[in-house]
Amino acid sequence: MPTATIMPADPTSPVATKKAAGVPEKKYKCQFCNRAFSRSEHRSRHERSHTKERPFKCFKCRSTFVRRDLLLRHDRTVHAKDGGVPLQSDFKRRSSNKDSSSVEPPKMMPGVEQAGIDTMDGSSTDGLFGAEEAAMLMTNFQQKAAMSSQAAQTEPVLADVAPRTIDDPSDYSPPTMTLPQMQWDNLLPQTAPQPSASSNDDPFHHDQNGVGAGPVPLPAIDQTLNSVDLTMPGFPTSSLMSGLATPGALSPFPSMMGPVSPVDYRRSPGPPQMCKTSKAPQVESEEQMLRITENIKKCDGEGTIFDSFRLPEVTVLNRYLQTYFSLFHHHLPFLHPASFDASRVSAALLLSVLSIGALYTFEQDQAYMLHIGSKLLVNQFLVNKQNFSSRKSPLWAMQATLLNMIFASWSGDPKGLEWACSVKSLVANMVAGNGYELKLRSEARAGAQPSHAEWIEDEGCRRTYYAVYIFFGLLTLTYNHTPAISFNEFEPLDLPSSESLWNLEVGDDDAWSEALATSSIITFKQAHHALFQGEVARYSAFATRVMINALFLETWYHKRSPEALQDVVTEYKLRLALETWDKSLELCEPETVVVQLSAPHKGHPLIFNAKAMYRNTTARLLVDLKSVQEALRYHDSYEVAGTMTLARDKIKRSAEMLKVIEACFDCIEVAAVQGIRWVARTSATNWSIEHPLCGLDLLVILSHWLWRVEHDDEPATPDEQNMYNKIRNLFDDDSVDAYNGKLSSTVARLWGSMIDEVVVWGITKLMGESFKIHAKALSGYEDALVAQSQAQQAPMAPQHTLAVAAY
Repeated sequence: MPTATIMPADPTSPVATKKAAGVPEKKYKCQFCNRAFSRSEHRSRHERSHTKERPFKCFKCRSTFVRRDLLLRHDRTVHAKDGGVPLQSDFKRRSSNKDSSSVEPPKMMPGVEQAGIDTMDGSSTDGLFGAEEAAMLMTNFQQKAAMSSQAAQTEPVLADVAPRTIDDPSDYSPPTMTLPQMQWDNLLPQTAPQPSASSNDDPFHHDQNGVGAGPVPLPAIDQTLNSVDLTMPGFPTSSLMSGLATPGALSPFPSMMGPVSPVDYRRSPGPPQMCKTSKAPQVESEEQMLRITENIKKCDGEGTIFDSFRLPEVTVLNRYLQTYFSLFHHHLPFLHPASFDASRVSAALLLSVLSIGALYTFEQDQAYMLHIGSKLLVNQFLVNKQNFSSRKSPLWAMQATLLNMIFASWSGDPKGLEWACSVKSLVANMVAGNGYELKLRSEARAGAQPSHAEWIEDEGCRRTYYAVYIFFGLLTLTYNHTPAISFNEFEPLDLPSSESLWNLEVGDDDAWSEALATSSIITFKQAHHALFQGEVARYSAFATRVMINALFLETWYHKRSPEALQDVVTEYKLRLALETWDKSLELCEPETVVVQLSAPHKGHPLIFNAKAMYRNTTARLLVDLKSVQEALRYHDSYEVAGTMTLARDKIKRSAEMLKVIEACFDCIEVAAVQGIRWVARTSATNWSIEHPLCGLDLLVILSHWLWRVEHDDEPATPDEQNMYNKIRNLFDDDSVDAYNGKLSSTVARLWGSMIDEVVVWGITKLMGESFKIHAKALSGYEDALVAQSQAQQAPMAPQHTLAVAAY
């Protein structure tokens, strides 16, 4: 650690030592320990860890905080519903020597106060808006539209698209569901210091993207294009106007996005210029909007929703379609974008798609309205359908119900989960009945190759069945629900094709026949057999996700078997199949469709998701946190945290456990390599829900293993010490010092803070809060052990003194 510079006694003499150029001098030493800092405010913040001082007090409640940014976040998240103006960050103003009268002022953007512009301008260093300040302005357009107290001062930026309330006769209503409240009615959010060599804002060392703290990174593009003065200096107009035509353009500020990995071109069958971006379906005319309205009216035969239902405007509806197909679709691609016509598809399916698209723009009121509308339309169809049969159920009914189940299951509300579970058997019957009809259609061709239109219909069915299978697997993983579909249902089915073939545009049948013939598509049974024989097979990214779901469910069944402890043969076969699956990733069929998502991986996001499932499956072969999963069903963060803490006895220290900890390390390293601040702000929209769901078990296991290494009487083995140091090196000193130097509490707290900072699905908010409570429990249990040890040693002191005197 560099020491402070010592000045000579004579002030006129030269300095005895000089700091290296570009390296900040750490001359501010902590009065309680040997730490030194280059800035006095960093020292003051550090010293509060010794003094336990909490100088920042909330005037709306009795909470106190060590840092001001924590107070600001508390005010935004806890008191946002109280009304009034939220607290503001302390921005630094810089003085300007330029004559402002000689420069034409930029046009004022509607909805932004002059004070906010001046504040941001004062914090800039080059006269232009940085990525963080610009994104704050973009977010403010949406915030101004939602604010009631300040709305009268400025003209509204957005058109009035808020629908009237639906009289909902369904099982649950929007007010009772608890998707985490993204507080769009706040004023400009706070900024944080830019990352530097001495900054401790990011607890990870490996922020390779150079992105510090920033606001929610998904401004509504269509919305802001109508309100932003694109001539304003400092705005990257080319990125805005290009929309989503380039990777990373989901935010108009690409510097806020992480590394984009649409395709591993080295493994693609064609040159990069042949790889294209799939275009999201859009509504392009008022005629299409009228047709959509007529479709809703036609499906709503009972008139339940139409009188109180109001479709969003065209621009808003297109934004929802854009976000669905750009953000959600790639993680579960069972719809066919090229043939998806919003004016012709079933109204129930369209509303379910729009509801998830609205979630990804954080417009929750609209999302709930669309979700409930879709549920009611599907319910009317099922109730009024004469002689309903699962064999004759239209595909759109299954697809719409699946999306509605996804919406409700991850909403963060137990009532939504209860409804989703109540219709599981219905959807399972639809899969079985439709699968039988698909088999009959295939056999009727007598081996002849289908036309492109026939193949699209059949492939859409297969993809929908597998999407239901994957979703049911996630319900089992998260809530310990018994699977509703056995993998035997899929044995004769072909696995999903590659995304390139699924999105292929062909001009004639000959070109289509050639493309289909060159693709490698095998059946589910063939792939399953190859895995358990230790033989690698070649299949698509979607098929990769299907097969790891099958292996997870077989692992789940094995651990629930009464003979699991004695059945070493089955466990050996499962481990062999998992190793074979991992090796098969190298042979995965390459993709030529660009996916505009930022993620720390190469290839399709489905492979990234499958790896998360793979890590969870390998961990469950040794540790099964059944109690935690069952507590999650009821969505009480304190109950979930309690079961997390009580799971300590299930985590033992052994050579086998070290392999599980390696998988846990791989999970948290993803965030470490990217930078915790970047992941916290972008993973909600760029990654799938599977990562926080699969990471739940892994982080509980990791926190308890770290706690045992730190507190067990048995010293750590060399391998355990190496793994502990490997994990410790991911964090900076301040992050660990905040929990008395204990890595177990640090890991639990930072994971919880990361997954609930920006939220699309409410279940992540629940898990984030549970991890924070769990971190406090780990720290509190340690304090109790120390107090107990001191109490036991206190009465021993007099006896020890007498013994020494007698000797």
